[in-house]
Amino acid sequence: MKTIIFSSIALTAMFTIPACQSPSPGNNIDLNELTVLEIHRAYEAGDYNSRQLVEAYLYRIRNFDKNINSLTTINPDAVNRAMELDREYEETGVLKPLHGIPLIVKDNINTAGMPTTGGSLALTDFIPEKDAFIIRKLVEAGAIFIAKSNMAEWAFSPMHTESSTAGTTRNPYNTEYVPAGSSGGTAASVASNFSTVGLGTDTGNSIRGPSSHCALVGFRTTMGLVSRSAIVPLYLRNDVVGPMCRTVEDATRVLNIIAGYDPEDPITEYSKGKMPGDYLQFLDKDGLQGKRIGVLADLTYDEPDPEIKGLFDRAVKDIESMGAKVIDSVYVNGFDELRRNQWCSMFREDLEAFLAEYVKNDTLKTIEDIISIGSKSEFASARLKQFAEYEGRRGDDDTECLDAFTDTKRIAFRRAIENVMDSLELDALIYPSWNSKPARIEAFSEEYSGDNNQVIAPHTGQPAFTVPMGYTGGNLPAGIQFLGRIFDEGTLIEIAFAYEQGTMHRKPPPETR
Repeated sequence: MKTIIFSSIALTAMFTIPACQSPSPGNNIDLNELTVLEIHRAYEAGDYNSRQLVEAYLYRIRNFDKNINSLTTINPDAVNRAMELDREYEETGVLKPLHGIPLIVKDNINTAGMPTTGGSLALTDFIPEKDAFIIRKLVEAGAIFIAKSNMAEWAFSPMHTESSTAGTTRNPYNTEYVPAGSSGGTAASVASNFSTVGLGTDTGNSIRGPSSHCALVGFRTTMGLVSRSAIVPLYLRNDVVGPMCRTVEDATRVLNIIAGYDPEDPITEYSKGKMPGDYLQFLDKDGLQGKRIGVLADLTYDEPDPEIKGLFDRAVKDIESMGAKVIDSVYVNGFDELRRNQWCSMFREDLEAFLAEYVKNDTLKTIEDIISIGSKSEFASARLKQFAEYEGRRGDDDTECLDAFTDTKRIAFRRAIENVMDSLELDALIYPSWNSKPARIEAFSEEYSGDNNQVIAPHTGQPAFTVPMGYTGGNLPAGIQFLGRIFDEGTLIEIAFAYEQGTMHRKPPPETR
């Protein structure tokens, strides 16, 4: 019988690794900042195997997650899956692209035989029969799904990560502060070295915001590059799934597997013919040489915190020192008008479609059914009532709410940005991922500000990557964001990798060292 464990407090009390599975003292696997390549080299050298690595991660989770509360459910089949992969490697001598690589999955992505709750009471008993498309691809590539991560309930909050199933996740760099939302559990767990790689979803902020707050690399890719099928939606017209990792290289390895057409997600039709054979070819330490990078003034100079400004100014100098030409003060004509009324509330329509297709419960068909079940989160309860009463485009605007390739307002916004990039021959635009520091958990709603993740990419469909750019007082991480043209992930990988390798700001949090 499968054991389901909710909340890290429960995990600490209930989840124990049997003595026969405990990491042997002789292993001494140093999990801090392990990468896919390092793990594969260790497998090839016989230093340890997949089973020992998974057991070591699970042991680490048991010992360190109690103060962070980043995970909700441990996969009881993870060790067995690792043993299968070890036998396969012994027989074939071949390592798959993600062979034996532990993976943490946000709790709104369907995983067969394991709960997918969206952080809600309503879906507590929902056990999907099949993995989501992207999970199937990752498992086929050898990844080992070891746990699901806490999230802001129904992915409602960019500000904090609080759910009815697991409570509040804390930032491992300073536990008095938020990890942002809604993928805060993935961010906090991967930052804490509870797995090698992680998955999040991003409707407006939720990959890049938590990644920035937790010193991670977060990829929001071009709309249509990665499937969203079998994922609890917020606004499907904006939703993107992507990697949250400690390095650009590992994020690129995950992207290599999950990118591509899914017949169950029509938006991925746009990716056909737009992908290179292998994104790893863009991992070039000299990738900033000769690049033209524009500082997007419309966001960068919008009342930044002085410490954030100082980190960003340093990042600009670093980018220049690595061979790029930086064009300061790039403005987009009509930016303030173009960004207005882009949001369309589609939660009822998208969620009720998900319930009908995947949950198939006669007593759980509508948003009203969910409201009647209730929530432990006051924030989520208020949002549910709001979405039950209102749907459509924000503001006095009757423009039809469509996807990034057919919505006239979204197309106009993207064209204005790409026209500026074309006129200045820019390879990317940059700005701080947040103009403010992380908020305190006790005052998240009052201190939430400076969220630049919400403004462009969710609406235009463009790719935007965040990379660590340093730390402010209180040991609080900050990120720099690189915005590119649609389906030009290769260029962003070159730029992000070169910047990362030239600065190496990422460090593990003190709570888990």
